[in-house]
Amino acid sequence: MIPDPRAAQIERLKEQVSGLKQRLAARDEQIGGLTDFRERALSQIAAQRMEIERLRGALAAPSNVRALPNSSRASAPYGSRS
Repeated sequence: MIPDPRAAQIERLKEQVSGLKQRLAARDEQIGGLTDFRERALSQIAAQRMEIERLRGALAAPSNVRALPNSSRASAPYGSRS
């Protein structure tokens, strides 16, 4: 008995569609993870910017906060290893 080439093609196409659906689902999951990461990163950047602005405002306002003198020989902040 000779196998029907159309039936073989249908089976091959069904397998291909199944594989593509799996790839699409994996890609959607990856995109969701990257979107979450991006949102967290942007939130952290915004929080850091707000803290910098708050500290600059505290430094500019009259108070007991004062700037440390700049050292011409130090290239990195105190305690850093760079």
